[in-house]
Amino acid sequence: MLTVKTYQAVNPEYAKTLDTQGLRDNFLFEGMFAEGEIRLNYTHYDRMIVGAAVPNGGSLSLDKVAECGTDSILDRREMGVVNIGDQGTVSAAGVDYVLDHGDVLYLPKGSGVVTFSGMGRFYITSAPAHKELAPKLVKIEDAAKVKLGAPETANERTINQFIHPLVMESCQLILGYTQFHGGSVWNTMPAHLHDRRMEAYCYFDMDKDARVFHFMGKADETRHLVVKNEEAIVSPPWSIHCGSGTGSYTFIWAMAGDNIDYTDMDFVPMADLR
Repeated sequence: MLTVKTYQAVNPEYAKTLDTQGLRDNFLFEGMFAEGEIRLNYTHYDRMIVGAAVPNGGSLSLDKVAECGTDSILDRREMGVVNIGDQGTVSAAGVDYVLDHGDVLYLPKGSGVVTFSGMGRFYITSAPAHKELAPKLVKIEDAAKVKLGAPETANERTINQFIHPLVMESCQLILGYTQFHGGSVWNTMPAHLHDRRMEAYCYFDMDKDARVFHFMGKADETRHLVVKNEEAIVSPPWSIHCGSGTGSYTFIWAMAGDNIDYTDMDFVPMADLR
């Protein structure tokens, strides 16, 4: 019940030539949350893996992934798991971790087989790791929190930092999620980019008919993708990443690259956006 799709890296000059379907084929992860399956997307952006496991009351095990070139996926990788469903369990290295909705689990290099069970809907991110660290289950109340924005600019939000230097140690994976206050729909605006790291966004907690207009591309060559619930975007280091929704939503952000400095970003003046 394992499916892996590979995404090649795309340079900005080629991205400018893509039509809507071309953009979706290269940057959008659709259909990740399939009942009874594990679906992964292996990207050539800092070798980040993005995917999901939905055991649907049963059990699913993740071990060998041929695209990684190792006997088991975490032989040379670390992993972040976010439960966006009902309560479920993730088991690794002989330990069972019970995740409620919104909990985040960090699994370090060398954790072995990872098993997902229960009614959780598990969003998975994984990046190469250079050393073994301690696993950690982070509850929402234990996350570091940053409040930004204002109602007047429709971007009042709380950034919850889980796999982050203020909370725990990781090799290169940084992960958290952003929740919006009532009436706010704009994320990460003013926009920024970080040439030293890639990023992935996963949008969830959305109504069936709600959509997010996710903006990407170089600052002077922006494009957009229309995203629905439980879909994800891969953002190259050269691309901005921001968006606006037709209703309330939450998005998970995960980064990998040269450093784990969350504040290492280059802001784009509004006047430079095209």
